[in-house]
Amino acid sequence: MPEYTRFAPQYSDRTANGLTKCVIDYIRFIGGQAERINCTGRYIDKSQNYIDVLGRTRTIGTSQWLPSTGQKGTADISAVIQGRAVKIEVKIGKDRQSEAQKKYQEAIEVAGGAYLIVRSFEEFLAWFNTQ
Repeated sequence: MPEYTRFAPQYSDRTANGLTKCVIDYIRFIGGQAERINCTGRYIDKSQNYIDVLGRTRTIGTSQWLPSTGQKGTADISAVIQGRAVKIEVKIGKDRQSEAQKKYQEAIEVAGGAYLIVRSFEEFLAWFNTQ
């Protein structure tokens, strides 16, 4: 395949989404398994639009967020690296762990897994290279 037809993905660890993508793709590249965990719940929209007798569009009904069925405080990335369960929390800027995330970290470490908080890809690589 000619060089000009090849696509090289662009990576940046300046945003939470970018850093998450960097870490997941690297783990997969080295033969591990990694996936992003989403626990935002789901939105249900029960509203309906109708046209009243004067020709105006009206909206009636309700909408709501249903909570996630996932565990509170779960990490952003769940991975298996060289046979070891690793949970990775991505934090950018001054973002801090919540109390639920601290409890989740403790539960993972008690169970023998690794829990890691990363703020940059270099920080993740430094941890990975010491394993």
